[in-house]
Amino acid sequence: MKHYKTLIELHSESNWEAPQHPLLGLVGCLSECTMGNREFTTDCYMVAFKKIKSGIFMYGRTPYDHDNGSLFFTKPRQVIEMRDLEFEEEGFMLLIHEDYLKGHELHKAIEQYSYFDYEVTEALHLSPKEEQNILELHDKINNEYRNNPDEYSREIILSHLSTILKYAQRYYKRQFIEREQITGKMASKFNDVLKKYINNDNLKNQGLPNVTELAGQLNISPRYLSDLLKQETGKTAIELIHIYLISEAKNLLRLGEKGVSEIAYELGFENASYFTRLFKKQTGMKPVEFRKMHIN
Repeated sequence: MKHYKTLIELHSESNWEAPQHPLLGLVGCLSECTMGNREFTTDCYMVAFKKIKSGIFMYGRTPYDHDNGSLFFTKPRQVIEMRDLEFEEEGFMLLIHEDYLKGHELHKAIEQYSYFDYEVTEALHLSPKEEQNILELHDKINNEYRNNPDEYSREIILSHLSTILKYAQRYYKRQFIEREQITGKMASKFNDVLKKYINNDNLKNQGLPNVTELAGQLNISPRYLSDLLKQETGKTAIELIHIYLISEAKNLLRLGEKGVSEIAYELGFENASYFTRLFKKQTGMKPVEFRKMHIN
């Protein structure tokens, strides 16, 4: 698999015009670009808007849903695959080498945007008004990128990029709400796979439930799952797992038939100390204290 350390090399092998900055690339008129058939990684963040007429675009594990014009995001060293792509209309790709962000607040802030860890089928499908907002910001970046850059250009470009990322965060919340009517409550589906995991005695055999494994059963990425659940319930996937396990622990402690270590093992914890810390965090008391209070 090819890894592109520089934008110059990526642009050259993609038959794109040379980047205006060694750490920043902006590709437009995608319908005229030759993408080629390849699988590769880069040291760049990518923000892209496109509508694909045919062919396969993949990152993560899943093919891109090309029935809609969508905005999607990749992070450095994420695998990207392209095969026989043909674009229906113009779009853009903004490629930001991770070194371009150094010394700027966005270098750290970009990590908070969990959609960089989403699968490609979880791309952001824009409404016409949202699309207009994003394209206007793209045009502002494009003007700074191509017209006599000076000492202010980087700050202005990253300011516009930051605004795009904030808009995307807002639009994803809208998409979570709208798609809930189509996909149903994710919290219910998550609880179903969690109960199935526990009822199949996987706690003893495989240990604590793994968010990645549960998300895989729901055919979505772990970060997208957690963000959906946060939108619906106010809790992330791991928080809901902990709540469920502590609820089970309370029932077992009330029965008074098993010791704390035995209950911890039965619920998939590797050691009683971790179980005790989590139980106290959830309830405000240690398991022994809880049992004494309820048995008495």
